Amino acid sequence: MSVVNRRFPAEWEKQQGILLCFPHSGKDWPGKYEAIKWDFVEFIKKISLFEQVFLIIADKKQQDSVGDMLKTAHVDLKKVSFIVHRTNRSWMRDSGPVIVHNGTKREALNFNFNGWAKYKNYQLDKHVPEKVASFLKTPLTQVTYKGKPVILEGGAIDVNGKGTLLTSEECLMHPSIQVRNPGFTKADYEAVFKEYLGITNVIWLGDGIEGDDTHGHIDDLCRFVNGDTIITVVESDPKSPNYAPLQDNLLRLQNARLESGSKPNIVTLPMPQKLEFENLSLPASYANFLILNNCVLVPTFNDPNDRHALNIIADCFPDREIIPINAIDLIWGFGTLHCLSQQIPL
Repeated sequence: MSVVNRRFPAEWEKQQGILLCFPHSGKDWPGKYEAIKWDFVEFIKKISLFEQVFLIIADKKQQDSVGDMLKTAHVDLKKVSFIVHRTNRSWMRDSGPVIVHNGTKREALNFNFNGWAKYKNYQLDKHVPEKVASFLKTPLTQVTYKGKPVILEGGAIDVNGKGTLLTSEECLMHPSIQVRNPGFTKADYEAVFKEYLGITNVIWLGDGIEGDDTHGHIDDLCRFVNGDTIITVVESDPKSPNYAPLQDNLLRLQNARLESGSKPNIVTLPMPQKLEFENLSLPASYANFLILNNCVLVPTFNDPNDRHALNIIADCFPDREIIPINAIDLIWGFGTLHCLSQQIPL
C-alpha cells in the first residue's frame, strides 16, 4: 500500500468498534478467573450498547460458552463479532493492531509485540494484528525503522489526532529495564511516530506509576480528552512513591506545547488510595478510561475518590455518557479497561 498521508485518529473520533480478547486462562488473574469472566461479560455488554465488539476467542468451544454467558447477561449477540485465535494474554491495547487512516483508507499497523520486553510467552499474541486485519479486510503493515522491526505497545502512546503524541521516558527510553528498541533515541522514536502515525509533536513525560508491569505506559498517566486538553493523574499524599513522579509529569505538561505552538489545557485527576493484593501494589488509575461513541467507560476501585474522578471526567466529556465499571478484580492483572481494549476507528 503506497503511503499517502497517515494519521492516527484520536480515540474520541468515530469508531467502528472495540477489539477485546476474552481470557481463556486465569494466569493473568490468579485466583480470580471465574470473577474475571463475568467482569468481561459486563464490559462487553456496556460496549455493545454503543458500538460493535470484535471479540477474540480461543476456539469454537470457548465461543459457545462465552456466547451462553453473553445471552445470560442479555447481550445482543448481533453486536458481537467473534474472531477465533488463541492468544497468550488478553491485553489488546498492546498486542492488537493500531488502525490508522492512510489517505482515505484504513491501514492496520503491526508494532511487533514482544511481551513488553519482559515475558517470553508472546508467540501467539504476536499474530493478533494479522488475524484482526484479515477479519476487518484491512491492509496490514509491519512497522520498521532503518530495516529493523519497531516494538511499541498501544498503551505507551496517546494522541490528539492533530499531530501531538504523549508518551513516557520510563517506558521508551530506560537504558536497562524492559528495553523495547535497544539503542533508540528520542529522535528515532519521533521519526517512527511521524512516518506511521502522522505525528509532528511529541510531549515526553517522565516516570509512570508504582506497580505498572509495563514500566511506564502513558494510559495510566495522562490522556487527551479533546484536541487541546490533557487530563493527568496527581497524587495528593507526599509520602506516596507516586507523588514526586506525578508532580514532575504535571510540571512537564504545564511547560509543554501542542502542535499549534499553544499551551495545552491541563486537568488534574486524583489517584485512588493505594491498592494492594497479597504483597503487590497494583497500578490502579482512573486515567485508564475507554472512550466510545457517545460514552466513556471509567474504571472504579471502591474508593472515596471514585466519585471525584467520575465528576472530573464527566466535565471533560459533556456530550458523552459516563459509565463506571468496577475494576477491583481486573486490576489484579495489572491493567483495566483501556489496557484490555483497542479502538477500531472508521
